[in-house]
Amino acid sequence: MLPSRRIKIFASKIPVDMRSGFDALYKRTKETIGLDPRSGHAFLFVNKNRTRVKVLFYDGTGFVLIAKRLDRGVFSKFSPYYRKNIILTQAEFSLFFEGAQINKRFIESPQQNIRTE
Repeated sequence: MLPSRRIKIFASKIPVDMRSGFDALYKRTKETIGLDPRSGHAFLFVNKNRTRVKVLFYDGTGFVLIAKRLDRGVFSKFSPYYRKNIILTQAEFSLFFEGAQINKRFIESPQQNIRTE
């Protein structure tokens, strides 16, 4: 689906309103993921219910937006406690896009990240 295996797929940990289009997802990419949307990489956004996803990427001539809604089940949930950017391989993205559960790769225990004083 994506034009090259060299493309990294960065996933947003914050749910997105699926009414968002090119401009709103462009802004979200810069603000929440912290990367340039024109970098040539793909940016994955999931809605709150985890039943819909959108992928934004720049192909050199313009932005491309791919959307999917699952008939049954939900997409994997990314841990908001995972400190790093979530970067999927092409294989992981393919599994994720099919609705497979791949969340174990991005789990960090919340207790490790919360300070108790």
